[in-house]
Amino acid sequence: MEKYYQKELETMPREELKKLQSEKLVKQVRHAWDNCPDYRKKMEEAGLTPDDIKGIEDLHKLPFTSKDDLRDNYPFAMLAKPLADCVRIHSTSGTTGKRVIAYYTADDIRMWDECCARSLAAAGATREDMVQVSYGYGLFTGGAGFHGGSHLLGSTTIPMSSGNTDRQLQFMVDLGTTVLCCTPSYAAYLGETIKEKGIKNDIKLKAGIFGAEAWSEEMRRDIQEALGIKAYDIYGLTELSGPGVAYECSAQSGMHVNEDHFIAEIVDPETFEPLPAGSKGELVFTSLDKEAMPIIRYRTKDICVLSDEKCSCGRTFIKMAKPMGRSDDMLIIKGVNVFPSQIETVLLNNGYQANYQIIVDRVKNTDTFDINVELTPDKFTGNLGDISKKEKELVLALKSMLGIMANVHLVPPKSIARSEGKAVRIIDNRKI
Repeated sequence: MEKYYQKELETMPREELKKLQSEKLVKQVRHAWDNCPDYRKKMEEAGLTPDDIKGIEDLHKLPFTSKDDLRDNYPFAMLAKPLADCVRIHSTSGTTGKRVIAYYTADDIRMWDECCARSLAAAGATREDMVQVSYGYGLFTGGAGFHGGSHLLGSTTIPMSSGNTDRQLQFMVDLGTTVLCCTPSYAAYLGETIKEKGIKNDIKLKAGIFGAEAWSEEMRRDIQEALGIKAYDIYGLTELSGPGVAYECSAQSGMHVNEDHFIAEIVDPETFEPLPAGSKGELVFTSLDKEAMPIIRYRTKDICVLSDEKCSCGRTFIKMAKPMGRSDDMLIIKGVNVFPSQIETVLLNNGYQANYQIIVDRVKNTDTFDINVELTPDKFTGNLGDISKKEKELVLALKSMLGIMANVHLVPPKSIARSEGKAVRIIDNRKI
């Protein structure tokens, strides 16, 4: 039997939902206009005022918001509420030292927790369950989102955070964890370790919610078999709230967008014209309830398809497919957003030229991350001890910028292959 957290909202008739979205959009546009100078300026440049927005049929008139807009207005200029009304921040990794900071009022947190509670309920979780949250806590949103959702649902929450696999498995066995929340690559690793330790019969998991990085249907099947569970997908962005913007139901055929809180669009990534349901294009979101930092027509850069076909679970929310790629050069490695420009910044700040190559692969369902960095002739001494020392220094500098470890290899001058004089920057060998 399908489980819901807020059945009345999740199964609302489409006409009622559209009316609700229109009412909220009009209110949100006015809120942004009155309290956020950047939105007012962009609307004025487009020849718009809030009076021009009567409902969702006028959404296409509004200007887009990009990650650059958020960076350019760092740290406070996108706030639409007094800082005293904000109870928390979260943050993405920065590309040039500046991060995108998301602010939350108490009501923003409550809305986010509700979205995550819906995803847990859709995966079959109840107040009788033990939910082990093995996403990272801190500035990243994964841990906090599921922590709040689990509390709201009434489940017992195990705030494990990421890593320390032996302790993860000890608690999983001793406490009888029934729902696991983490990245898919870590779920796969846990499955392998459980098999190696011969403790599968001691594991009581029934479901897992896995996101923050790309994963394939083949990987889903492997995880389900290894852990003896149903594995559910989830989608989110720090800019909008975090995980829970969209979530998978028992049908496991796409993620339902929480449309009472967010409007999803697909636009042509070159012309930016809206496309009908079923078309592949760039995913764009508008937050309808975010108070502290309203986000209007945010270009996610994710290439995706939306489906309005009726779902067997009874939910009326539109569904989004797994993102099929990016319209920019961002990589998602071990659940962390990585931009080549971040790496260039570290190299230049440490006296290296920006001649490098990023190699990403997936070995035993875990992302590997290597960076080859060309030495200039004056730095290429051939002294292995000196090279090893410099590699370790770069590893630490890159971890400080990216938030994850990379394997750094300093290579001889001109050893990175060029194509028409230009280095191939990214080699992504993952089959996802």
